[in-house]
Amino acid sequence: MRVSAHSSRATSALKVEHADAVLIGAGIASATLAMLLRELEPAWHIVVLERLEGPALESSHAWNNAGTGHSALCELNYTPMDTHGRVSIDKALEINKKFQLSRAWWAHLVENGTLEHPERFIRTVAHMSLVHGEENRRFLKARFAALHPHPLFSSLEYTEDPSCLAEWAPLVMEGRTANTPLSATRSLAGTDVDFGALTRALLEAATKAGTSVHFGSNVVDLRRMGKDWGVMAHTHDSTHVIRAPFVFVGAGGAALPLLQRSGISEIRGYGGFPISGQWLRCTNPELAARHDAKVYGKAAVGSPPMSVPHLDTRVINGTRELMFGPYAGWSPKFLKSGSMTDLFRSIRASNALPMASVAPGNLDLIAYLASQLTQSFDDRLAALAEYLPGAKAEDWELLEAGQRVQVIAPLSRTRGTLQFGTELLTSADGSMSGLLGASPGASTATSIMLDLLSRAFPAKASEWEPRLRAIFSTEGDARDHLARTSRILGLTEPPR
Repeated sequence: MRVSAHSSRATSALKVEHADAVLIGAGIASATLAMLLRELEPAWHIVVLERLEGPALESSHAWNNAGTGHSALCELNYTPMDTHGRVSIDKALEINKKFQLSRAWWAHLVENGTLEHPERFIRTVAHMSLVHGEENRRFLKARFAALHPHPLFSSLEYTEDPSCLAEWAPLVMEGRTANTPLSATRSLAGTDVDFGALTRALLEAATKAGTSVHFGSNVVDLRRMGKDWGVMAHTHDSTHVIRAPFVFVGAGGAALPLLQRSGISEIRGYGGFPISGQWLRCTNPELAARHDAKVYGKAAVGSPPMSVPHLDTRVINGTRELMFGPYAGWSPKFLKSGSMTDLFRSIRASNALPMASVAPGNLDLIAYLASQLTQSFDDRLAALAEYLPGAKAEDWELLEAGQRVQVIAPLSRTRGTLQFGTELLTSADGSMSGLLGASPGASTATSIMLDLLSRAFPAKASEWEPRLRAIFSTEGDARDHLARTSRILGLTEPPR
């Protein structure tokens, strides 16, 4: 049975469908998994359920995420410095390698004709890091020295020269005084990814290959039905149940309450803390045309990673955009289209104490959120002026960004820890997996889904391994792999 948002639906009886896998949510995670399973098991009946009337309308929507193609080329929070001035690059290497897996997967799909017109979702855009002052200069120089020798970061350049900075990012230097020393790194191997366009392309390809996608289908219950899971969903005029031996919950902020409803023991103790955001969007096309880079700064003390300031060239649905932010906000909703009761309904006896325990250790985050919530438009414009000295109010408008639910993971029955990354949970029998958390989930979705395959389908490992190795081979020079995927995806090849 195939159901779409426009299909006629019977209302008199509960409809039951059988599938090999059910994926909840039509964002980048489910779209990636759908195509991986289609590649490995072309005969499987795969069903995607989405509450909204189309794909990629929440966190995967281009205006709801950073869209950098997270590869740690410019994101300074992935390279912390210790008290001795040593910069750790482990996280940056991990993130970059995971993004290379995403590039390899997209290149494979382009090469075999499954994905067409890669320019619609990925483009070359320079990635820059820009810092102010001598202390930050020492950090950025140490970061550059630690990263540049690695093949994945050999494209990085460093400068303190104002004339060089004016060449890299003219608007950033225009009208700037020389009072504060500026330092920057740049990589010409950076990308801009429209994850909304990519998600739509992946699901379109999956549908052509036989995947059933149900829009306007709100999952309300997950229950064991023998060896299967029963996934109950409401549409505007009917209720249907899909039985399947495997379920993936990739529903963004809705993943936590759905996993709680499933009753799997692995979700016990987990909670979530919602954080929203806003962007300043440039409404002056002439101004947007003069900036061609993603310029990232350092996050304020206590701020979450999603709030790292950046002046960002984007191409969204084929239109060149310039944006700055994000500015943090707060709402108890778990989704942008969610309910004001989401946070309160997620509290359980098992997670109440772990959730409460994180507050004393995150007072700086609470203070940061409070300061952001009280900002005026002029305050936000002043923050933009640090990166764009000539910023004028009439050239910018404020837009709502996406809603994120940061993971509160249990350390014990009474203590928890607030996490800013993503976390994949899988039941002991492998029959259910769910993805919690936020950044950099979109950019690393391929790596996360490969991890899911190994956890959820261990019996298939030997059968699938040759196919996966052929797609994701890591043998040879990292720069050669980067150059190859650049050629296939139509990107500018990085300098050697």
